[in-house]
Amino acid sequence: MEKNLKILTRNLNLYYGEVQALKEITISIEEKKVTALIGPSGCGKSTFLKTLNRMNDLIPIAKISGDVYLDGLNVYNEYDIVELRKRVGMVFQKPNPFPMSVYDNIAYGPRIHGIKSKAKLDEIVEKSLMDAVLWDEVKDRLKQNALGLSGGQQQRLCIARVLAVEPEVVLMDEPTSALDPISTLKIEDLIDELKEKYTIVIVTHNMQQAGRISDKTAFFLHGEIVEYDFTEKIFSAPSDKRTEDYITGRFG
Repeated sequence: MEKNLKILTRNLNLYYGEVQALKEITISIEEKKVTALIGPSGCGKSTFLKTLNRMNDLIPIAKISGDVYLDGLNVYNEYDIVELRKRVGMVFQKPNPFPMSVYDNIAYGPRIHGIKSKAKLDEIVEKSLMDAVLWDEVKDRLKQNALGLSGGQQQRLCIARVLAVEPEVVLMDEPTSALDPISTLKIEDLIDELKEKYTIVIVTHNMQQAGRISDKTAFFLHGEIVEYDFTEKIFSAPSDKRTEDYITGRFG
């Protein structure tokens, strides 16, 4: 694989029963960059995102052909799924903290991966919350139930929970769509900081958000990638009329 390339998909097709949701998706995603996936509802963005850590395995009628590579190895037959999901974490649209303390939410993953030492767990919890820019807000509430946090705090907690197992890639499926503008801005600032350490792939409906936070943007339509390029080019001089129509709000 090319240098700086983290994820590569080749001729990736996905069917839900008879319905083809992804068509011949070939895309290379660079390391430590933010790649945004945009396009109208139902065009395959979230479905594609879930192929990267095999979340579609949970859907019995999903059938996949083609290849998905992470660091040059095929995620469908060269990775143990537990190892894959440790390396490729996911943040969902709605914050989904576990109904337990803030501390236990973050310590959950590391414990599953065999870390028992309280000192080590304390260190991971603090570091993950610092990395998610949440530590100062919750450091006195670590023993309280995470469901008592605000929506924006809960989403940053979910990001911290992903970071706690030291992934390399963070997938985000519209992570700010359920949040108010101030919380959204905090998450966007956070994404900008996180890309120094992580490769981030984000699905967003918000054009302005894609323009603000991503390095590259892929425009999906009817299960295909119409165009994939530097974000600046996609937004200022798209090469496909359909991209331009979508970005200027003529449809979608």
